[in-house]
Amino acid sequence: MKGVEEKTFDLTIGRVRQTLIQYALPLVVMNLMQSLYSMADLLISGHFIGSRGISGINNSSQVMLLVTQIAIGLSQGGNILIGQFFGAREEEARKETTNTLFYSFMILSLATAILLRTFASSMLMALGAPAYGESLAYLRICTIGTMFIFGYNALVAAVRGVGDSRRPMLIIIISTCANIVLDILFVGGLKMGTAGAGLATVIAQGISFVLILVHVLRSRDVFGICIRHPQIHLKRFARILALGIPCAIQMSLAGLSWLTVTRYINHYGVAASAGGGVAAKIKDFCLLFTLAISSATSTMVAQTLGADKYSRAKEILYEAMKITMLASMVLIVAVEAGAPLLVRLFTREADVGAVAVQNLRIEMIGQIFYAIFMIYHGFALGAGHTWFVLLSSFVNCILVRVVLVILLDQALGLTGVFLACMIAPASSVPIGICYVKSGIWRKKLNL
Repeated sequence: MKGVEEKTFDLTIGRVRQTLIQYALPLVVMNLMQSLYSMADLLISGHFIGSRGISGINNSSQVMLLVTQIAIGLSQGGNILIGQFFGAREEEARKETTNTLFYSFMILSLATAILLRTFASSMLMALGAPAYGESLAYLRICTIGTMFIFGYNALVAAVRGVGDSRRPMLIIIISTCANIVLDILFVGGLKMGTAGAGLATVIAQGISFVLILVHVLRSRDVFGICIRHPQIHLKRFARILALGIPCAIQMSLAGLSWLTVTRYINHYGVAASAGGGVAAKIKDFCLLFTLAISSATSTMVAQTLGADKYSRAKEILYEAMKITMLASMVLIVAVEAGAPLLVRLFTREADVGAVAVQNLRIEMIGQIFYAIFMIYHGFALGAGHTWFVLLSSFVNCILVRVVLVILLDQALGLTGVFLACMIAPASSVPIGICYVKSGIWRKKLNL
């Protein structure tokens, strides 16, 4: 049993703040590495290819982000179940869920790759990608990595469900370093353009998938996965889908809303498209800490509610929110002051930089709203109420962000688009407050 204990971490005991930070710190590092992972393509392409490279990768990345969000959303169903089974000490059910999650994702990844490859050109044309050739070259190569995206997220959901956030962190560090080295080689050295950046990304994704798979296969006592005997339990699969589909839809709505934003920005030309892409990477980087704490909240709450510790679950919510609000206020001040310097890391083109700085100085204020509502989302996910997260995101992303983008673009132009994105996250805050006050989260999840 010692080997099992070394690969798991009971989040239902200990001081809440200390346990939350201890579990979340590897997630912060992992998110940081994943952000560097995606930023490397943009940064290196910006220096070696120019604004068309930045624009091309930004547009294709939005499409791949949507695919990744679907994979992450569906895997949340498995993460919730595995976490609650772990808290309830139901080992056999946990192993069945892990097997079902992994093998079903392998099948889903194949179907997704075929669809993505078939409609790659149509999606970029719908986006109005101004650097179409560069975008298509990058996207077509990235479709090869779909299996790695789905497989990695399924296995990470299982590993995090048993309280292990360190191994995913180490794996992402390795794959990020590989991506950066390969970007420099393919884009800078071999002059392969955006296709080289895409190839570097796919190879790095493959490395992360293989490493997490090796760990899980070596830990059969914990996860129960055996390549020779694939298993999909229909009951577990149904529960994963019941919990994961709302998450996938929620993330798809978020992705589609950002694709809409990207399309409106693209109307203003290559410089605006590239500037929006640079600002998006910096904003995503600033959101990493909140995302990590939200993910930690989700897993902690899942284990805690599985163990019927309701007061501890609520304590986790408020401790997490205090931490993210403080961090967000610090980041807002830092970016507002240093926006021009940050943008110059990506590009020296004045027209691109002007758009990026304007975007950052408007949208960064909205980070404080993310710091609140994303913790509510993490709390609800841990409770298994993925429908709440879907409702909140529909209001935030569609009813507010997309509608405001359409209206304010007409009234204020590009500035209006940025203002709409800053205002939108505030709409999810009161929804989160009502959810917690309702006490619905105390209802036992039907496993």
